[in-house]
Amino acid sequence: MKKPVAHIVSHTHWDREWYMPYERHHVRLIELMDVLLDTLERDPEYRSFHLDGQTIILDDYLEVRPENRERLTRFIREGRIAIGPWYVLQDEFLTSGEANVRNLLVGHREASRYGPVAKIGYFPDSFGNMGQAPQLMRQAGIANAIFGRGVKPTGFNNSVSESAAYESPFSEMIWRSPDGSEVLGILFANWYNNGMEIPVDPEAARAYWDSKLADAERFASTPQLLFMNGCDHQPVQSDLPAALRTARNLYPGYEFVHSDLATYVAAVERASDRELTVVEGELRSQRTDGWFTLANTASSRVYIKQANAKGQILLEKLAEPSAAFAASLGMPHPTPLLVHAWKTLMQNHPHDSICGCSVDEVHTEMMTRFAKSRHMAEPIVERSVAYIASRIDTSRYGGDKHVPFVLFNFAGAARSGTVSVELDVARRASTDIGPDKAYAAMELIRVDAGAVVDHEGRPVDAEIEDLGVRFGYELPDDKFRQPYMARRIRVTFGADSVPSNGYRTYAWRREEDADPAVAAPVAAAVEMTEAVAAAPSDLSLKNEYIAVVVGPNGSLSLTDKETGETYRDLGVFENSGDIGNEYVYVQDGGRKTLTTEALKAETRLVSRTAWRTTVEIVHRWEIPAEADERLQRERATATYLPDRKAGRSMRTVPLVITTLVTVERGVKAVKLKVRYDNHAKDHRLRMRFPTDAATSGVHYADSVYEIAKRSNEPAAEWRNPDNAQHQQTFAALDYGNRGLAVANVGLNEYEVLRDGRGTIAVTLLRAVGELGDWGVFPTPEAQCLGAQEAELAIIPYGGADERFAAAQEAYAFQVPWLAVQTDPHAGSLPAAYSLLSWTGERLALSAVKRGIQGEDCFYRWFNMSGAPATLALQADADSEWFLSNVLEEELGKLAPDEDGVLRVDVRPCEIVTLGRKRS
Repeated sequence: MKKPVAHIVSHTHWDREWYMPYERHHVRLIELMDVLLDTLERDPEYRSFHLDGQTIILDDYLEVRPENRERLTRFIREGRIAIGPWYVLQDEFLTSGEANVRNLLVGHREASRYGPVAKIGYFPDSFGNMGQAPQLMRQAGIANAIFGRGVKPTGFNNSVSESAAYESPFSEMIWRSPDGSEVLGILFANWYNNGMEIPVDPEAARAYWDSKLADAERFASTPQLLFMNGCDHQPVQSDLPAALRTARNLYPGYEFVHSDLATYVAAVERASDRELTVVEGELRSQRTDGWFTLANTASSRVYIKQANAKGQILLEKLAEPSAAFAASLGMPHPTPLLVHAWKTLMQNHPHDSICGCSVDEVHTEMMTRFAKSRHMAEPIVERSVAYIASRIDTSRYGGDKHVPFVLFNFAGAARSGTVSVELDVARRASTDIGPDKAYAAMELIRVDAGAVVDHEGRPVDAEIEDLGVRFGYELPDDKFRQPYMARRIRVTFGADSVPSNGYRTYAWRREEDADPAVAAPVAAAVEMTEAVAAAPSDLSLKNEYIAVVVGPNGSLSLTDKETGETYRDLGVFENSGDIGNEYVYVQDGGRKTLTTEALKAETRLVSRTAWRTTVEIVHRWEIPAEADERLQRERATATYLPDRKAGRSMRTVPLVITTLVTVERGVKAVKLKVRYDNHAKDHRLRMRFPTDAATSGVHYADSVYEIAKRSNEPAAEWRNPDNAQHQQTFAALDYGNRGLAVANVGLNEYEVLRDGRGTIAVTLLRAVGELGDWGVFPTPEAQCLGAQEAELAIIPYGGADERFAAAQEAYAFQVPWLAVQTDPHAGSLPAAYSLLSWTGERLALSAVKRGIQGEDCFYRWFNMSGAPATLALQADADSEWFLSNVLEEELGKLAPDEDGVLRVDVRPCEIVTLGRKRS
């Protein structure tokens, strides 16, 4: 019989920033890497080191020690340092599907510059694992996934606790995605530090190994035992070869090998002779007491999540598609700039960063990175849409009476909605006559008589607002900057059925000789607003799909005209004390939850036009100012979270919440914009949306490349009163003819309350004062004091059959409209057009982009449903199409039919990527 093999894998889990700011961690990284290189060079018995699966460590090290690039590269090529496959170790649930793919793509590209990419699906410290991870791994050529959480009960400080039933009795299992993709899943059952600091001294080593071997064999399905020789920021154990010699002498019945993860995984695959448990989909530690799933990191520092969501949307839905389409028309593609913008954004995606569970300095720096990524992406968008607009035939808007502009829709489906566009109706260069005279010249321009027309010259109902004279400048490619003064207006109108990944052209038409009645639509809208504001009893909002009535307490009653179903008590606010930390919500000891149900709200009609109605609701609320003084001691003594007893203070502060409720023509959604100034500490603010559709016992949440089905009730082992969970774009419940989805922008935490009504509670704010975890780290900025805002949408739908249409509405809600002013000119593109024409029931378009290398374009969809689907794409004649994977590798040619339509069968829940190259 062969000996059991103890695989000792040296590593360090490198949180780039966490309980210290980035640069303080950076100093320690340089020291660690210097010691590692010296150790590898000096001691051939020190065989290998796993560099935590993230290539950003290489960038960070070589930024300070560029002279060591050749040494580092040599050890990587020799297989003694394992790198990749990721760029950073992200939080999977708080980063989008495309961000997860960019992370893999950039990680592979960066790693391959040094040597082989470690094909290890490494998720050591993710706070739960996305259900589509096996599919993504398989598409990246990775047949395994190694992770630390999700399928075994874990407690404080990642300790393993007991449960009546594990998802898997072994460390090893088969992990299956919703599409059927499978990988060998390996859990760090005894965490990723179970082989750290191995003693050299024989007496200490015996005590160490007696315990460690028993713990490993308890969960292993084979004689191949894994010991991770390292932990968070763990220095290199340079005397490891001596420690292993001691172990071999003490335990001749075991083989001790300084190993690596690839060798260990291969050994497990060869040795496996048991039927392994199959675990399916998301791994969220539901078979636990629920206290340390760390799901509440989804609501820590909500402003971080909101900034990230907007940064991802800017890159995924605006910059990449517009640049790809512009490149197809001849504009040079800004690949290096886009990659740099993505890398800058992804530097905020490590789990302790995007989760908002670090010291204040970390998150201050993150906001700077968000801004830097945005400032890189915005000019890409501006130049790309301007280039496309220059190829559109706008010659019908001839003469100096027209100011044409192009409205772009980069959502995945055709849509309607309200759009506001700023236009310069005249400009005067200030270099010619001076800024004062240029300003005066622009003041003389008349803008009081004008109208908006569409691409066929038909008038469009619009509001036109004079913005006065504004300074501007151009930065030409061939000359010095050109400052000017401009007379600017803002036009607001309802855009109807703008094609998906396409555009429509419009123009503001000057009517200098027109009757003053031209301005009547604006005046009428103002008069109506004033009249109804004086008599606010009719606070109703409606369009062709929905009707909304505002109640005395500010809650909404929503009727779906297509189904006749009504949803009541929507938008009630809830406030509770939070004596937890950045990782975990803990309600205060008094456990009294406040709501606005009995609070009279102030309401007024803001505007009502042919295309949009907006109502303002104001709640003036008094809430406790903070927790009582007991919490200070509980924090200072790191009191175990479930044992905390602090209550809320008797002192109160005002919480004034202003909600703008908007219904737009052609949009089956109620849009909410919530603003407030937070003066309170130690509390949580949520918004409630009862669905009265809880009969099925399940709900649906938008996750990474899937609409995940989750139970309304936690597992039997669950003890935490709170059951908050992660979402990406929306959460939804449906039963029979009823269905309600609540969409958001950067509000990643929700809970389906166990109240009998299937209420979706969305967290707007969680204010806490400490980091938590292993020490005492005050975080006053995590109290999120000051001005806050949130964006949500309520989307009714007709039960399960309409769930995917509601999902498309939610996805479109996140994507801003884009508009660019142009001039009258001839062009090869028509005045209204879809740049990517496709159909596919229950498919969602996820990406339109140029490849990270070369000139190929890539288009990605995912099947939102558990049923097969067919993608039909109108293929242009001068391109070659091929099937790809998430690494943008060609898998096989595709040919359109005789009508030029490319048809691709898509499996249930499959992620499918098509590539296109010009012939």
